Amino acid sequence: MKFTAFERSLQGTGASRRLRIAGKVPGIVYGAGVQPLNIEVDHNALYHAMRKETFHSSILEMDLNGKVEKVLLRDYQVHPFKKQVLHVDFQRIDATTRIHKKVPLHFVNEAESPAVKLDKCLINHAVTELEIECLAEKLPEFLTIDLGHVVKGQSIHVDDLKLDAGVKVLTHGRKNPIIASVVEPVAEEIVAPVAAAEPAKGKKGKK
Repeated sequence: MKFTAFERSLQGTGASRRLRIAGKVPGIVYGAGVQPLNIEVDHNALYHAMRKETFHSSILEMDLNGKVEKVLLRDYQVHPFKKQVLHVDFQRIDATTRIHKKVPLHFVNEAESPAVKLDKCLINHAVTELEIECLAEKLPEFLTIDLGHVVKGQSIHVDDLKLDAGVKVLTHGRKNPIIASVVEPVAEEIVAPVAAAEPAKGKKGKK
């Protein structure tokens, strides 16, 4: 995915405010042994790009001063209630850059699994993204979780994933965490209505 950035010479709160009024977003690009550089990006183009999943989880091509560099989106700030991006950070990458990055999970074939199709179970997605470590050039846009063979009572764990060589999931001390699990349907118990008891007849006293 490609976007255009421009070198920014003015810095400071006042300069950033003027940029935002002009429809620009101040930012910075750093990494790969090169000095950090202040940049600006067209706000509307950036805002619409950031609505796409790939902009957050894939290698981007930044056209800066006529030169294309490979970067990753590293951080951004948005307005608390306006649809406005306030600041954006990018990291330069090269063939030697090793990164930690969260990537989304795409669950497929869920409806075709025996657990759902035959046993009418539900599949709970315990997580929707995983943090991985890899060379930047090996970064996947997403990880595909095939649920087509999941059966009743089964769970999918991190160790069940088939990852490319050099790609590692970071679990931060958790041992083989669950990614998805089968939830069995709850049987509805029909309770027969209880007949209302007849009121007790009072005894007549003797005269």
